[in-house]
Amino acid sequence: MKDRIVLIDEVGKEQEFLILATFGLDDDDYAALIPADNIDSPTYILRIERDENGDILLLGIEDDKELEDAIAAYEEIQRENFQ
Repeated sequence: MKDRIVLIDEVGKEQEFLILATFGLDDDDYAALIPADNIDSPTYILRIERDENGDILLLGIEDDKELEDAIAAYEEIQRENFQ
């Protein structure tokens, strides 16, 4: 069973996600998520950061190169898990 997390979007709407994986790449950490109510949805890759209080933030990745690298790292993890 996958861990679940509830995220709140910019307009205050709650959405439950399944956490498929968390992983590190270079000096950053990432989470791979899918909506809990639509497991056929594309996977979301978000960067994990901490705010000044130490609370976890999940942020969208705006830099195309960073996103490509994070996707490649996640796909490699998936390949390793299925071997």
